[in-house]
Amino acid sequence: MKSRFYVLAVLLLFGLSVRAQKVYTVSGGEVIFQSGSVEKKKDGVNTSVNTNLRFTLFFHIGEYLHYDFGDHVGMFTGLGIRNVGFITEEDSIKDKYRTYNLGMPLAIKFGSFKKNLFLFGGAEYEWMFHFKHKTFVDDTKTKYTSWFSNHTPALIPSVFVGLQLPAGFQFKFRYYLDNYLEERYTYTSAPQGYNKTQVWYISVSYQIRNNKIREYKPISTDMAIR
Repeated sequence: MKSRFYVLAVLLLFGLSVRAQKVYTVSGGEVIFQSGSVEKKKDGVNTSVNTNLRFTLFFHIGEYLHYDFGDHVGMFTGLGIRNVGFITEEDSIKDKYRTYNLGMPLAIKFGSFKKNLFLFGGAEYEWMFHFKHKTFVDDTKTKYTSWFSNHTPALIPSVFVGLQLPAGFQFKFRYYLDNYLEERYTYTSAPQGYNKTQVWYISVSYQIRNNKIREYKPISTDMAIR
């Protein structure tokens, strides 16, 4: 049901675009600071698992299509690839999880587009197409990788809010609504089997607005008569 609503919202955005004053593209990447809320059952009780901050700057890239309905209200969508994951540490065992995700956001924005200063918020579905898990026990490292893994959801929804600054820098907070791992995922002898793995992150990016801007102007009555 959620995915159907998201598809309808995207179609609505494209339908509204014919009335937009400006349509243009923006390119950018992200530097991501990630963590999560991770829990597992211990003696029948949900217990929090320690998570470390995860920092990534590769490989994050996006191309976004903006629709400005005026100088103060607009929307955007697009495509982006990002490296997302989390790190846990318990009983001297460290686990690092990451996926490469392909996402399509849908967001609304408010502010001054002439000054490139605005707030935005929206939702996104991401396709988790490559999974990696590393386990560190003392001096021993084991690694598992998988394309189109069944250890993670195929699609994961998220919500986000952010601030775009005139200099081009953008700050964003994203929260994933579903578990990052399928429940009871276990690899090697590490003490896994999490029943909650919800990831969040804060990112900093630099957004470059492409030069080509398409202006939409209504056809005048005189021109229509001619």
